[in-house]
Amino acid sequence: MTAVICGSLAYDTIMVFPDQFKNHILPDKVHILNVSFLVPRMRREFGGCAGNIAYNLKLLGGNPMPVATVGQDFAPYRTHLVNCGISLDNVRQYDDQFTPQCFITTDLDNNQITAFHPGAMSSAHENHVRDIPDCEFGIVAPDSRDAMLQHVDEFAARGVPFIFDPGQAMPLFNGDEFRSMIEKSTYVIVNDYESQLLQQRTGWSATEIASHVTAYIVTQGPRGSLIHTAGDVIEIPPARERQVVDPTGCGDAYRAGLIFGIMKGYDWKTVGRMASLMGALKVEHPGTQNQSFTYEQFASEFNEQFGYSFA
Repeated sequence: MTAVICGSLAYDTIMVFPDQFKNHILPDKVHILNVSFLVPRMRREFGGCAGNIAYNLKLLGGNPMPVATVGQDFAPYRTHLVNCGISLDNVRQYDDQFTPQCFITTDLDNNQITAFHPGAMSSAHENHVRDIPDCEFGIVAPDSRDAMLQHVDEFAARGVPFIFDPGQAMPLFNGDEFRSMIEKSTYVIVNDYESQLLQQRTGWSATEIASHVTAYIVTQGPRGSLIHTAGDVIEIPPARERQVVDPTGCGDAYRAGLIFGIMKGYDWKTVGRMASLMGALKVEHPGTQNQSFTYEQFASEFNEQFGYSFA
């Protein structure tokens, strides 16, 4: 069963400054700020919401199809996804642009200075989900504003069930636009902070948002998640991680588990736990696409953590 994953494919360049930013920034001189940080440690990771979700869904045995726009420097990422067996039929390359890139510098207090270059993502609206055959399920993850509006409309017009995931794109839309997109969606997922913003922006409570969709999912980090559906709220406990190495991409892994469970037709209690476990397994590894396990190993870990088998 094919899941169409709309969102970004990006490079994440992560650098560590072995000191504290505050030691090098004069508060009374921020209006003429001119600083340089030596970063002896650096790594480049494959990222972007579409890439992260597709990678995790493939681990479960799903058939993800990313819909994204990339640039002239995409070759290493392309090789990686091809080696993972992920279809790139709907990834469009623009040779006069760069692949979206995020540059993150972290200090010893875990403060971050981030710069994001959208690159080819600015042309994401030129990709249409209406043109994809055999589309059975979808997700509209953070992307360019025009692309997200378009993907929501085209999924809805085709009658394809899909998840609306505004995430980092929350600032791009006003209340009317959010209300319209929610009403066209089958599912909506946000974290707890984004849920407060979404309620403020729409003027709807969590219960009202849930009344417009099949399920409204709110993740709460180490406190688990809540699934609002059919007038009920299902509490999903957090899965246990063996060690916390890097939380980056945990939410995307959760979404992959959610998609897999929904497409398999499992009950919400099981779907939520599958999603939670996918997030925990990601946290145990650095980067967003470095964890690896088989479906059988995932099923065994699920049984061990939650005391029953979903298979």
